Amino acid sequence: MPRRGSARLVRSSRRPPQERPGVEVGKRLTMTAQDFASLGLSEQLLRALAARNYTTPTPIQARTIPHLLQGRDLLGIAQTGTGKTAAFALPMLQLLHAANRRPRPKHPRALVLAPTRELATQIAESCDAYGKHLHLRGTIVFGGVGQNPQVQALSRGIDILVATPGRLLDLIQQRHCDLREVEILVLDEADRMLDMGFLPDVKRILATLPQQRQSLLFSATMPNDITALAQRYLRDPIRVEVTPPAATADRVEQSVYFVPKAKKRDLLVELLQDPDFERTLIFTRTKHGADRVAKSLQQVKIDAHAIHGNKSQNARERALDSFRDGKSPVLVATDIAARGIDVPEISHVINFDLPNIPESYVHRIGRTARAGRAGIAISFCDGEEREFLRDIEKLIKKRIPVAGNQIREDARAAAHKPAAPVQTPKPATAPSTSPWDHSGFGADIETDDQVAQPVAAQGSEPESRQRIRPDPRRAPGPYAPTPGRAPRQPDLRPRHERNRENHRGRPAMPNAVDPEQRRQDPEWLREQREAERREQQERQQQQQRPPQRPAPQHQPARRPHGNGGGSAPRRSGPSGGGHGHHGGGRPQQGGGGGSGGNRPHRGGRR
Repeated sequence: MPRRGSARLVRSSRRPPQERPGVEVGKRLTMTAQDFASLGLSEQLLRALAARNYTTPTPIQARTIPHLLQGRDLLGIAQTGTGKTAAFALPMLQLLHAANRRPRPKHPRALVLAPTRELATQIAESCDAYGKHLHLRGTIVFGGVGQNPQVQALSRGIDILVATPGRLLDLIQQRHCDLREVEILVLDEADRMLDMGFLPDVKRILATLPQQRQSLLFSATMPNDITALAQRYLRDPIRVEVTPPAATADRVEQSVYFVPKAKKRDLLVELLQDPDFERTLIFTRTKHGADRVAKSLQQVKIDAHAIHGNKSQNARERALDSFRDGKSPVLVATDIAARGIDVPEISHVINFDLPNIPESYVHRIGRTARAGRAGIAISFCDGEEREFLRDIEKLIKKRIPVAGNQIREDARAAAHKPAAPVQTPKPATAPSTSPWDHSGFGADIETDDQVAQPVAAQGSEPESRQRIRPDPRRAPGPYAPTPGRAPRQPDLRPRHERNRENHRGRPAMPNAVDPEQRRQDPEWLREQREAERREQQERQQQQQRPPQRPAPQHQPARRPHGNGGGSAPRRSGPSGGGHGHHGGGRPQQGGGGGSGGNRPHRGGRR
């Protein structure tokens, strides 16, 4: 099959948007397609899609692939689980294959940036599956593992690089990767990539890219401030919105439980006892919270694993594979798993902690009801998270129903129920000083701190709407005067005397007393210290004494052996005129006054 024209020729043959029939820049497109063949994909890609049983494109795929094949910059917004990965991977593979250019070492031709390691792994696997007949090479780069295999793959030359910003920036600084020949740039989960967490690294990476490139941004949520920032990196882009930004999946059944924070774990265990919870994904706000929830579930014999940023890459992959294969029915995660993790069999998503970022709620519940399936999303809300719940409902433009045959108004009224009066009311000028009377939970429980509220005057605001605050002059605190006690008189003593004692007459500090009044050490401790002091003095005196030389010891001369003519032994040396070995230290044997030598000789005639 003859190859198509190069990607450079495709981009150079652009026409202004006004000359393209049926295309309106900046407006929602209405193009639809019945199959992938009508989108202009190559025969190799169609065979790969048929092997995965993909026959009909999703709306986001049908509206983006034709324009991406023309080399246009694009901003795509669609619900989670609608096939955004294939929407940018298929045209990217076809353009790279049509260029028919071999990559240089350390110079990738296409760059895909993802916020998490799991999402980057999923994108790399999808590119390998779609492009198995195109003979394109690619690799994945992320932190948490050794960089040597990644450096070796880059040195051989690759077409597609899927990376997270942190590790990619390290390799660029080490000159293991050069992005000056990148033709296509993809930012998946663009709202997360352009927020304050990733924005500095992303800006440094984009500064190394060439100006003439094709840029693609995809996400399920796109706030207005992120959209304005994204326009700086796009040239004459097409905005494709299959659904309104921040829209939740239509097949997700949402509900919320109003429960105190201390009762969340009990409610979670009670829900997981239901056999309908086949595969459940639980989200927490913090990493330590995920570990605590997983540990509490394991204590009640529920197999659960935690996944978050503090876990090693191998531990995260093992936990995710065990959850995907069905060996572990429960996975506890932070928002790290809320971006692009595709496990189609998830039946329930539980928000143990409501996210403080409303867009994260959309990504969390989007892990269920994927690929046309149905799913259930349950959220736990305590008194401190009511503000988060209001922001979420404002974003998704719908009210989340309350679980358990309750209505929102009744729940709010019970949470803000005024305290009941007691039998002995206090004066009207002393309202309740308890800060928990109107906190939102436990308001219907009578405590000792609750007092009767004054009756509202006629024509004034109802009592339930009055804002109750404790009187600061009567509130308990360190500066409140004690009833029945005379005021403190000023101390006119000098400062050094006043610092010794406080106003109650006790020493301010243990070391502030006089030396005569300090507590003496016990007798045994004093004796032990005195003995140690004496031993130390003796050691010092011994070290100061001059060393004494030992007295010389007299060694008697040895008697000679044998029957020589001499009557007395003679030492060889100066007296005998000998020049023996080492001064003639060995006595001669025999007489005759012979001279000493090396060998002793017997007396008599020579």
